[in-house]
Amino acid sequence: MSLLHDRIAPRIVEEDGAFRTKMLGIAAQMDDVIALGRGDPDFHTPQHIVEAAKAALDANQHHYTGPTGLPELRQAISENLTNEYDLDYTPDEIMVTAGVQESITLLMLGLCAPGDEVLITSPRFTTYDTAVHLCGGVPVPVPTYLRDDFALDPDEIEKRITDKTRMFVLVSPNNPTGAVTPPEVIRRIAELAIRHDLLIIADEIYAKLIYDGHEHLSIATLPGMKERTITLNGFSKTYAMTGWRVGYLAAPLDFVEKMTEPRHTLSINTCTVSQHAALAALNGPQAPIDQMHAEYAERRAWLTQALEDAGLRYGAPGGAFYIYTDISSTGMKAKDFCEGLLRATGVMVFPGDMFGDPDSDFIRISYLQPLDMIREAMRRIAGFVADKKKGAA
Repeated sequence: MSLLHDRIAPRIVEEDGAFRTKMLGIAAQMDDVIALGRGDPDFHTPQHIVEAAKAALDANQHHYTGPTGLPELRQAISENLTNEYDLDYTPDEIMVTAGVQESITLLMLGLCAPGDEVLITSPRFTTYDTAVHLCGGVPVPVPTYLRDDFALDPDEIEKRITDKTRMFVLVSPNNPTGAVTPPEVIRRIAELAIRHDLLIIADEIYAKLIYDGHEHLSIATLPGMKERTITLNGFSKTYAMTGWRVGYLAAPLDFVEKMTEPRHTLSINTCTVSQHAALAALNGPQAPIDQMHAEYAERRAWLTQALEDAGLRYGAPGGAFYIYTDISSTGMKAKDFCEGLLRATGVMVFPGDMFGDPDSDFIRISYLQPLDMIREAMRRIAGFVADKKKGAA
């Protein structure tokens, strides 16, 4: 090992990046791979958004902006938050970041001190773990369960609160489960936060991707919650803009003011051209976004039925574009299942281990392929599952 490797701070941890790299390496040597593991929409960014970026370049809009972002973009975000989620944030209470990833790191730098405990919806997007570790904090998973379709249970949160608990990370809809925590539960979480004086990080990156029968409630709209909540959102998932790297945080003004210089230190500003593209995403036609959502809904309906036909249980996803699926009936653990499936059939999905669910019985299937590709993938998965079930019998 190199001297640099030996001197990496212990709080920088390797999660399951090695397994992801292994899977991608296997896939690179194969033909006819169907990827149902990624979280990157298969749709291209709508054309009017791309054209806005080109126009910005032609107009030489490629210099620095202020650290908090273009004023006109922050105004548009403010209006969108009000119109879509009934959230009341002024443009000065909004900071545009290089994706929600940067928002997560920034807010943990500002709020998490060494020894602080951070409760996090689990299974989870483990970027939160890394950011907490970097600040010397302690991530504390709050488990969710198949029996509840992976929606949060406030009792599971409360039993993990200690005198070191600093905040709770509320992710709804959630990655990897697609779970939407119902409004009545969100209200109970708000009461719990006030009673225990907790800060809330409300990650709402998938809030626009909600399906019939489910409802999203932004916790910062509830009495006494805006002053203790940071709301995160962005453009990657809703607008198929993953590579553009535009996200934002919305928070009380005094927090945004104090975090402006740290944000400047991280990356000065979000890519200027991408900010102009994001402005077009909010102010331009929404028909392409509605069409993407309709296609996700169609894929979701077909895939959930196909999983049932294959005898696999799953948490019914109320949002996002993932299905967290139980493969324990095959007699295999998730990592072995995923590697075996890829090698045998060319279908790539990811194990729950990559989402903080160790020694997992679950896999995450994303429906980010055209429906005909999903049908073919499920034909292969069903055959693989049937073979494994025979062997386990």
